[in-house]
Amino acid sequence: MSALLEVRDLQVHFQVGREGAMPWSPARTLKAVSGVSFSLAAGETLGIVGESGCGKSSLARALIGLNPISSGSVKFEGRELAGLANRDWRSLRSDIQMIFQDPLSSLSPRLTIGQIIAEPLRALRPETPEETVKSEVARVMERVGLLPNVINRYPHEFSGGQCQRVGIARALIVKPKLILCDEPVSALDVSIQAQVINLLMDLQQEDGLALLFIAHDLAVVKHIARRVMVMYLGRTVEEADAQTLFAHPAHPYTQALLSAVPIPDPGKERNKTLQILEGDLPSPISPPSGCAFRTRCPKADASCAASAPTLTALAGEHRAACFRIAE
Repeated sequence: MSALLEVRDLQVHFQVGREGAMPWSPARTLKAVSGVSFSLAAGETLGIVGESGCGKSSLARALIGLNPISSGSVKFEGRELAGLANRDWRSLRSDIQMIFQDPLSSLSPRLTIGQIIAEPLRALRPETPEETVKSEVARVMERVGLLPNVINRYPHEFSGGQCQRVGIARALIVKPKLILCDEPVSALDVSIQAQVINLLMDLQQEDGLALLFIAHDLAVVKHIARRVMVMYLGRTVEEADAQTLFAHPAHPYTQALLSAVPIPDPGKERNKTLQILEGDLPSPISPPSGCAFRTRCPKADASCAASAPTLTALAGEHRAACFRIAE
């Protein structure tokens, strides 16, 4: 299966000023993403999970050109995106769209629902006749479950789930090949989350969309993703197909995340072993030496501070970055 999106050794770094604001102090660098690699085929869903601050959103924004790429390669259909000028991104906007985390704040309060959904089509394909724009808006509204009579309403008149449907419709109207979903259901109630997830899966099956699905809720990712990549402090610590990752997590960080997922069986939930991570996520401005997870890892020893582990193949597509996997 050929890759629609291919990312190799991606680095996203930001200059955040000098320590102590002294003019002679060295400039500091925030390493949001440090050497991430993966590929995504047409019609496939890759889930990216991790705690807040691990670099998931910075990664997604770099892929769509909203964050600068410090180094590495990002290829979409074989075309290199790293270093692409803003004017050159215009031809790619129809193929790569994004659904944002907060459904209400991502919509303009000054525009009606119809205007919001039509905006990408008018901006990216200004030659489209007005009658075609109206018919396309009606088409995508129907596909995402929005009634025609809400077209002239404003975002504040809708629930979070309805606003997210508007965001999905806005992304779909230009018929993209890839949609980056940046925690699209984290602000929604559980019942609404299921509706939005099922909607995305149905649309993917109908259109052959590729989805990059970012979330911190592993239960949601298990439902939608075929493959899952776990990130910690800007790095990939484990990657596998969803079934393997949930059944046989190899990295201590993945094991801790999975232990926090609720089990819908009171008996099993009551008797399960909860692995609590001590401490907070380290600062990406001054990450620990060696393995970035060692300051919170129950298996870490002195050797983990000497060098950073690389992703090691375990079986099939399963890879993990840890010196203590054998234990």
